[in-house]
Amino acid sequence: MIIGPKKLLELVKENKLVSNLSERELTNPEGAGFDLRLGEVHEISGGRAFLGVTERETPQIKTLVSYQNKKQKSFTFEPGKYYLVSTIEEVNLPQDITCNMKPRTTTFRSGLFLRTGNVAPGYSGKLTFALKNEGPLPVTVELGARIVHAQFYWVDGGGNMYRGQWQGGRVTTKKKETQV
Repeated sequence: MIIGPKKLLELVKENKLVSNLSERELTNPEGAGFDLRLGEVHEISGGRAFLGVTERETPQIKTLVSYQNKKQKSFTFEPGKYYLVSTIEEVNLPQDITCNMKPRTTTFRSGLFLRTGNVAPGYSGKLTFALKNEGPLPVTVELGARIVHAQFYWVDGGGNMYRGQWQGGRVTTKKKETQV
């Protein structure tokens, strides 16, 4: 069952379910979850990718812009280019809550396709997604703009806690590593 905004706001205050939410989300969230904002843009810059049974390695990345930097206020996503993007917000999921992401309609109406996934119970950190401009035009997005809608769900019977190496919000591996 989707957890509604009233209960989500209680969980934010009591358990820090999501940190760094915008004032808008803290006072008047829309829909059945929270809208999360663009915080960083990264590009794959080199190296190699390997996804094995027990080991993996993701490509090197270059961070192109960060909300924390405050020098650059927007970023232009070029047609046909693939990026990784991270949120300003961080989640702190307990054992009985999972989170799924949905792109905001203005994101794909602009030609931007967001590739998102499930966030497992026990994960803590910022969220990273793939974003590709599949439209014919460059699209400029201000840092801090809402790009994805997070919906939170109760896990009936409790889930298994996330134990993966992406804990804390890292975006890539530094070298080949053994999966946990």
